[in-house]
Amino acid sequence: MKVVRIVLQILLPLVILGIGWYVAVTLVEARQEPETEPIEIPLPLVQVLEVKPKGQRLTVRAEGTVVPRTQTELVPEISGRVVWVSPSLASGGFFEKDEELLKVDRREYELAVVRARSAVAQAELVLATEQEEADLARREWESLGKGEPTALTFREPQVAQAQAALASARAALAQAEYDLERTVVKAPYAGRIRSKSVDVGQFVSRGAPVARVYAVDYAEVRLPIPDAELAYVDLPLAFRGQVGDANGPKVMLRAQFAGSEHTWQGRIVRTEAEIDPQSRMVQAVARVANPYGQGGRPGRPPLAVGMFVEAEIEGRWSSSVVLPRAALRDGHTVYVIDDDGRLEFRAVNVLRAERERVLVRSGLQEGERVCISNIETAVEGMKVEVVATEGEAVPVS
Repeated sequence: MKVVRIVLQILLPLVILGIGWYVAVTLVEARQEPETEPIEIPLPLVQVLEVKPKGQRLTVRAEGTVVPRTQTELVPEISGRVVWVSPSLASGGFFEKDEELLKVDRREYELAVVRARSAVAQAELVLATEQEEADLARREWESLGKGEPTALTFREPQVAQAQAALASARAALAQAEYDLERTVVKAPYAGRIRSKSVDVGQFVSRGAPVARVYAVDYAEVRLPIPDAELAYVDLPLAFRGQVGDANGPKVMLRAQFAGSEHTWQGRIVRTEAEIDPQSRMVQAVARVANPYGQGGRPGRPPLAVGMFVEAEIEGRWSSSVVLPRAALRDGHTVYVIDDDGRLEFRAVNVLRAERERVLVRSGLQEGERVCISNIETAVEGMKVEVVATEGEAVPVS
């Protein structure tokens, strides 16, 4: 019995291990292999624009302040006490050409005219006397004289002196009459008073300014244009022997007044004499006719001197494609989606880059699709999935 027990203690673990190994092998051999599926990487989703080039007119934007085309210091040409001032001679007052604005006491100048006329009459009398005496001397010489007569014989120097005295007296009379006319200060053109420094009872001196006036037939705006923008507009550049071009590019002026936006039409008529040494900009001058007229728009304020305006200058005509700024990569490349949905890196010729859009001159064909979405890691030839077409990549007029 003892021997049997020992045998069982040895064989029984072996039997159990054998059975376990058999079961394990059987389970391993009977297991099913798991099904494997290929890993699919999702394609990037992009939005595109369809290219349809169209012609458009470029514009150049600028800002400036309204200034008068003509401004004058109004000065009297004689001295005297002011006896009358026109109601128009006030800051902001309007006046017409040759309108009387100021009168100086004329009594002194009337007396000067009387004295000058008296001097002319005396000079005429002296001249007539000398001419009679010269005629008498000539007759006496013809009847009694012998030899060759001299100029003094016929009193020619005396007659010439009398003629000169008469001419001087007449010139003094003309000067006195001219001074009398200038006791009334008249407007040189239709305009407006910017400021005045004279009133009734004040003594004014010859050449001393009494008012500053400016014309109202036109207003002008100096518009600084950067060098990079000059390629988009035909400015009337000045050459020797040429005058300003009244048919320069059209310009639309906009200004805010009383909470509303108002517009005026004008033209670029010239460029100024020099390029600004600080900003390196060209100063174009826009002119607007009749700035103080309503122009058929009730409620529109006048285009007053000193008003700040924004200008949109009509530029050159161009055929180009307009894309969002985000569509341009590295300054000269766009992503084109081909018919297979793959990316193509396309170098383009950029006509103009603005803050929110880009104008492409060449490099794109009609009907092509341009990617406007941001792709983090773009590789040429990679496939993408188009989820939306935003519209047509066309110029915005």
